Amino acid sequence: MHGQRDVAEQSESSDLPAYAGLLHELQELQRDLVTLEAESIETLKQVDVNHLTSATNLVRYLGLRRRDMRPLQKKLAAVGLSSLGRAESHVLSNLHSIITLLQRALDIPPQDHPTPAISQPLPASDLLQTNTGNLLGNAPSHRQARIMVTMPGECVDDYTLIKKFLQHGMDCARINCAHDSPEVWERMIRQIRQASRETGRHCRILMDLGGPKLRTGEIAPGPAVLKWRPQRDAYGHVTAPARIWLHPDNEMFSCPAPADACLPIQGDWLAQATGHDRIEFTDARGALRSLQLLEQVGNGFWAEASQTAYVTPGLELHLLRVPASGHPRRVGSVGLVGALPRQLEPIRLQRGDTLTLTREAIPGRPAQLDESGRLLQSAVISCSLPEVFDSVKPGERLLIDDGRIGGVIHSVTPNEIIVEITQARDGGEKLLADKGINLPDSRLELNGMTAQDAEHLEFIARHADMIGLSFVRRQTDILMLQRHLKRLDASNLGIVLKIETRAAFECLPELLFALLRWPTVGVMIARGDLAVECGYERLAELQEEILWLAEAAHLPVIWATQVLEGLTKNGKPSRAEITDAAMSERAECVMLNKGPHIIEAIDTLDDILQRMQGHQQKKSALLRRLHW
Repeated sequence: MHGQRDVAEQSESSDLPAYAGLLHELQELQRDLVTLEAESIETLKQVDVNHLTSATNLVRYLGLRRRDMRPLQKKLAAVGLSSLGRAESHVLSNLHSIITLLQRALDIPPQDHPTPAISQPLPASDLLQTNTGNLLGNAPSHRQARIMVTMPGECVDDYTLIKKFLQHGMDCARINCAHDSPEVWERMIRQIRQASRETGRHCRILMDLGGPKLRTGEIAPGPAVLKWRPQRDAYGHVTAPARIWLHPDNEMFSCPAPADACLPIQGDWLAQATGHDRIEFTDARGALRSLQLLEQVGNGFWAEASQTAYVTPGLELHLLRVPASGHPRRVGSVGLVGALPRQLEPIRLQRGDTLTLTREAIPGRPAQLDESGRLLQSAVISCSLPEVFDSVKPGERLLIDDGRIGGVIHSVTPNEIIVEITQARDGGEKLLADKGINLPDSRLELNGMTAQDAEHLEFIARHADMIGLSFVRRQTDILMLQRHLKRLDASNLGIVLKIETRAAFECLPELLFALLRWPTVGVMIARGDLAVECGYERLAELQEEILWLAEAAHLPVIWATQVLEGLTKNGKPSRAEITDAAMSERAECVMLNKGPHIIEAIDTLDDILQRMQGHQQKKSALLRRLHW
């Protein structure tokens, strides 16, 4: 026994120099953080009184993370002390605990510690939980993280669907104000509130402002052409004819059953047809084609075609009837195809092509070529925010449709931005109207709220629990919203700061301090645009950093975009998205987007979040009993 005690005493004695060095480093760090806190006093005085503890801790955490802590962490871990790896929510108290342990090990009497600039209690262990409840409502009894669901348009007329969302686990409903209208939103909200009362499940409502979202403009419609084609096997044999619905053009009722095409016929020409007649015509490509009539329904007919055909308005139709002799003959007058809708003609872009973005609000059009295929004029499209023409510069990137199409700005004039396409799949990409445009390298001077946002704000202030601020780039965007809400006497409305631009991520601390001036707040990691602007390869890193800063400020986080997207849209999740959903448990709320299989997605996410909360709490691994 004496020998073991001697060895322990010798080991402890050999650690003393390391303890002394660590104590010195930690005390220096402590003094630096308190000094930084004192220097931040003016910023701290502006935050809401309920967030003073959180804002102060955020200052300390930023001071901690603005240096490379890895050498110190390695030394702390080597002697079995906390390495500050989970100190986000309580930086100074964690540091103080380690210093006290080292002083005791060195038999040094506790010394006076530097006094913080603002006298306040240490962050309570449940501060984040309190802020989360204030914003998102109480957690369900069986899991900690909330589930948010983006409301699909069809739920306006489907109360049962909204009720199912709640019954299967929805805790918050999201309405995107970039779509639909106040009349539609009001119906949605009324049904959400009713379903909440009937199910006994609380449901907070988040309404997202559309924000200054840059999108592609309209595209000029192509020719009015109706096409149909039969199904064929690998050898080109027809396995199922195309099914066509013919109707008088003055009767615009919907097709009575699914059809491959609906063909309007001018006047009452169809009145002279009988079942089993045949219609012949020369289609728009000069090919002789026919339709076999099958059945009359009202004033219309079902027909089938075994050949592909292209039909245009005014095309002549001839009615053929087979008499008893067996030889078909034309009967009646000539018929004419009625008006057809003009089909949208997408702009196809390939690597190396040139795209012109124009300030003028004109319909977009594909590239114009001469007879020999030589380029006469590049493809052109307008954009929704012509203000960007004053901010972009040559050499900066431009990304369209979540980065599917990418290019580099070649030149800029007051009315045009010339872009060289550098990113597209082999075979090219289709450019469509109303697709998002990202300019990750540009410093855009855009107002944080559009005129339409200001109109929507009055509705949101009366009906919602939370408002989502989209495409934030600077502090003034948040302060502007707060001023509007005060004007509307809506201080009870929660604000969710959506981090979805590169500019927002790069000034995140400043944005958080501005956000903390409001009583009820949270952060959304809007991973769609954020990944496009900052690069997909950086997304995992950005998520972590946003989670850390939000935890340091005791702010609830909503984990959003493409969660279980394969399951929601196609009914089957990928392995990667199941893992992603498991990682989302570190946030306080997880958002699902709309899709035909949303109920299955809610069930799956509910199950994953329940399982994972026994293994992980923020950055801390929980050692739940394993089953082998």
